[in-house]
Amino acid sequence: MNRLMATRLTGLYVAVAIGLAMFAGSLAVAATPPKPTISEDARAAVALMGKTLLAKEFSFHARTIRPYASENGVLLHVEHDFKATVRRPDRLLIDANGDEGPRKLFYDGKTAVLALDAGRVYATLPVPDTITKMMYVVMGRFGLDFPLADFLTDAPDKAFLHGVTSGRVVNKVTITGVPCVHLVFSQPPGIELELWLEADRGIPRRLIVTDNNAPGKPSFIAEMSDWDFAVHPADADFVFTPPSGAKEIDFGMVLSAQHAGAPQ
Repeated sequence: MNRLMATRLTGLYVAVAIGLAMFAGSLAVAATPPKPTISEDARAAVALMGKTLLAKEFSFHARTIRPYASENGVLLHVEHDFKATVRRPDRLLIDANGDEGPRKLFYDGKTAVLALDAGRVYATLPVPDTITKMMYVVMGRFGLDFPLADFLTDAPDKAFLHGVTSGRVVNKVTITGVPCVHLVFSQPPGIELELWLEADRGIPRRLIVTDNNAPGKPSFIAEMSDWDFAVHPADADFVFTPPSGAKEIDFGMVLSAQHAGAPQ
């Protein structure tokens, strides 16, 4: 998967995007970007999503299918299931499992812990005191790819629309009995995003991101469910306790171990 696709799928425009934004700012006089053409109903739907996802506490499940290129260039896919538990502004737990095995990300407001193999291999990293800033550090410094991160930032609607130049409502559909709005957005160069939001609450139910410029036009697919805004996680839920015999290694090394276990 090329860098642009990985960056968009991560949801945060870490490192490369920050550099591009600064570079673009220096050329603002020479080249003014076109004004986004996003329909009012599409903006309203995303704004409702942003308002709903600013809840102090919530959790949800997601199943993702993500493309990757094998050593001989064949486009393959890897699947993950995870539960995210959020307590704004400074607590996050990602409990994931999938083709690459189990892993968890703990964030307690001061430290991020990435644990693999039921916690038997883990790494810790001092990070800033908000979920958004923590994700910038972890993803930007180590390239940790957490899809759907837009939805966890302190401005979910703005994060999702960052870089988008056009958007509209396609139609209304029903997902597991719930009325949803189907939207489509474009982000140059060549990224297309389809987003399904619950009509009444703006809760994300499905996301498909397609890179039309990459060989095979790979698509990242996420199905989201079991949204719970009545959870009240305790501080202890976001703290990692290593099991007996666990090995602590460098944060970058644990990510390398994670990637080494990816399907080839």
